[in-house]
Amino acid sequence: MSRARQPPLVTGISPKEGPAWTKVTIRGENLGTGPADLIGLSICGHNCLLTAEWMSASKIVCRVGPAKDDKGEIIVTTKSGGLGTSTVSFKLLRPERIGILDQSAVWVDEMNYYDMRTDRNKGISPLSLRPSNPLGIEIDKGKIPQKDMEVMFPGMSGDFTSEKFSATWYLIENHAGSSFDQLKIAANNLKKQASKKNEGSLAYVKGGLSTFFEAQDALAAIHQRLESDGTERVEGSMTQRLENILNRASDTADTLFQEVLGRKDKADSTRNALNVLQRFKFLFNLPLNIERNIQKGDYDVVINDYEKAKSLFGNTEVPVFKKVYAEVETRIGALRNLLLEKLLQTPSTLHDQKRYIRYLSDLHAPGDPAWQCIYAQHKWILQLMLNCRDEFISVGVGALDLEGDTRPSALGRLSHTASLKRGGSLRTPRPSTWRFETPQQVQFVEKLSDVVIGQLPNFWKLWISYVNGSLFSETGEKSGQVEKSKKNARQRQNDFKKMIEELTSRLVKLIRGALLPTTLPQGELSRYGGWENKTELSGAWLTQIIHIVRGCHDALSALEIPNDLLQVIQDLLLELRVHCLMMTLLHTTEDVKRLAEKEDWIVDNEGITNLVCVIASMQHLCSVFSHNMSDLSTCSTQVFIRCLEQLSTKTDRDPDASHSVAVDLSSPDRFTAVQEGFSPTSEQRLLIILSNCQYLERRTFLNLADHFEKHGLTGTEKITQVSVDTVRELDRKLFEAYIERRADPIAGSLEPGIYAGYFDWRDCQTPTGVRNYLKEALVSIITVHAEVFTVSKDLVPRVLSKIVESVADEMCRLMQCVSSFSKNGALQARLELCALRDAIAAFLNAESNASFKLALDALPQLHSGADKKLLEELLNKFKSSMQLQLTCFQPSSVQPVKR
Repeated sequence: MSRARQPPLVTGISPKEGPAWTKVTIRGENLGTGPADLIGLSICGHNCLLTAEWMSASKIVCRVGPAKDDKGEIIVTTKSGGLGTSTVSFKLLRPERIGILDQSAVWVDEMNYYDMRTDRNKGISPLSLRPSNPLGIEIDKGKIPQKDMEVMFPGMSGDFTSEKFSATWYLIENHAGSSFDQLKIAANNLKKQASKKNEGSLAYVKGGLSTFFEAQDALAAIHQRLESDGTERVEGSMTQRLENILNRASDTADTLFQEVLGRKDKADSTRNALNVLQRFKFLFNLPLNIERNIQKGDYDVVINDYEKAKSLFGNTEVPVFKKVYAEVETRIGALRNLLLEKLLQTPSTLHDQKRYIRYLSDLHAPGDPAWQCIYAQHKWILQLMLNCRDEFISVGVGALDLEGDTRPSALGRLSHTASLKRGGSLRTPRPSTWRFETPQQVQFVEKLSDVVIGQLPNFWKLWISYVNGSLFSETGEKSGQVEKSKKNARQRQNDFKKMIEELTSRLVKLIRGALLPTTLPQGELSRYGGWENKTELSGAWLTQIIHIVRGCHDALSALEIPNDLLQVIQDLLLELRVHCLMMTLLHTTEDVKRLAEKEDWIVDNEGITNLVCVIASMQHLCSVFSHNMSDLSTCSTQVFIRCLEQLSTKTDRDPDASHSVAVDLSSPDRFTAVQEGFSPTSEQRLLIILSNCQYLERRTFLNLADHFEKHGLTGTEKITQVSVDTVRELDRKLFEAYIERRADPIAGSLEPGIYAGYFDWRDCQTPTGVRNYLKEALVSIITVHAEVFTVSKDLVPRVLSKIVESVADEMCRLMQCVSSFSKNGALQARLELCALRDAIAAFLNAESNASFKLALDALPQLHSGADKKLLEELLNKFKSSMQLQLTCFQPSSVQPVKR
């Protein structure tokens, strides 16, 4: 029967040589599946199983016994693999015999002493007396699992060296198949072994019997002489002479062994000192190790070593230990100061701050390092804000090194979270001369917001970590430090709130000093003002500043800072909007006055002048010029819509002009593909104006109506109704023009494509798939879809439904014009109609469905099951081949426009 595993193979042993009882590590392959699987281990022929410790299938640790052979193999035997082999050997070193009077550099173990009379070692380890087979008969392993044996004999063991040895377990495990005669032989072997053991002491006595007789004869002779002398202690008697001889022998022995015993005492003291140094070398080397690890930055190692030394020697009374531990405390104190200095350095990352705070906490630094860090960061941010203002006040714009600042601006960092809303002005990319053209106040506000947005989030996150205790242990293991941190945070909540208030107040005051100096108290103008000699900002620049401040407010709100702490920024935004409106009113009034001076009063065919076109873009300011608000607003709206219509039909001779007006009216998220230098085609221009018309109808006119009602103006309903009717009429014209340009070419290409190559419905081959003309028509529809989606996704259902309706109507006409179909022709026609209908199903309306139904009704019906199966297979083939192209037609969240 083949074994379940390969035989054990020993491939290495460490060390490879040594005296008896040397601890060795054996490595190899298949060294057993567990401790119970290891049943034999011999080194140089000596059984080492008793000292073996099974570690893994490739590693065993044991001690080498006093083997007879000086060099031999390492043989491992397992239950699963049987007797193993070895590719390495072990060399057993025999220690040199040292007499009792011989000098030695090391202390000799007296347990195994040297007997000069018998020349043999009397010290024999009991481990070597363990028999491998105590019964002396052939071992026949049973097949009962180890787990079942443990259940049968709870708390017992089959190991005969164990205190809980069970003879029944041993017999079942090792001699389950042995016969009764073999067991009788085993019993006799045990009796013989017991008798040999009892005879061991008698043999020792028999071996020294002559010595006993000699001693008996000597004592008897001494006794006779003492009796003949008649006294035990007489000067010159034999007893006295014998005593003198014994005393001299004792003195001679003392003289001989005095030097040996002295060396032993000295060796003992040296060995004890070395043991102390070895045992406590961790403490003696700790000051130097701390210095080295600090230089390398391994603060975790220093903290672990310090905690270990503190637990072992913190309360020691040994003078040398106290001296070394005092030096350790000195080094740790210096480390605390170093870490605190690094913690309070600015600038610093949040990760480094948390790391240094944890280090100081583990080193039991005095005070509250976390709060010290928060306080230092607060002072540093305040100083940064003042430095930003001083930089712009003290130097000219040409000396500012803004070009070298590679950090993204405040609005740039917020573009992904605080997108501009509809109606807001677009911030165009900065030209190369931006830093020379932009007023210093705008540059200052943007740089100030960069400082706040760049530093305040980390400052706030540091406080949150301080509050929830994650500064010390994110896993909550150090509960004591976490609770202490939370307690300190609760006590300092008001202090931190004042810090945030001071930061936001400093931000607002600096911006007020640059833009609204009249809103500051007279005592604060000297600290936050100083912009009197700077250029006054126009409404456009003020709008940009409002965007920057609003972006800063949104960034701080995203940190979940309480709204009451940000109220001062909201108040500032409100005052900036009012200031921007007032400046815009003033500048617009001046512009209109100058335009009125140039009015030539020439009326065109539409009955309007150029001035009306200018006023049309200033509807919210009309109350400045006219008392007849309703008529002026209605007229200006109509003129504005005519301007849009002219833009829609404008040629490409002046693309920049059309782009500057039409694109600005479309929202940023409606036409994201418009880039600098973009020149739209006439069809794209139609789509852009269509999008603007929708926005005018849905947003602008409603906002104007609310604006008029808020200011108590009359005639709001008339203005809104006329404006909506006018823009709807323009929308209808532009939509029909676009559909005519896009739908007619697609529908017109169907008939030539169907009959290309003299195709005849009455004489055609079995269909193999959808023909190319239909695929080309679908690609054209996809192109229109992409063009419309680029401008406005809301227009997609409306435009595509109309184009699909035109295509379906044309296909219906072509099918009805066919006089007759062959079987294959009918199948081909049905295949193409079904493929087209299924591909554009998302944009079918009632008219399109009716056209497809009429076209299919004009075809002969399919009665054959084979034809229906072929039709289904070809449809699936078509959908699979054009799956990627038809993805844009899949239903989405874009709903048709309800007009």
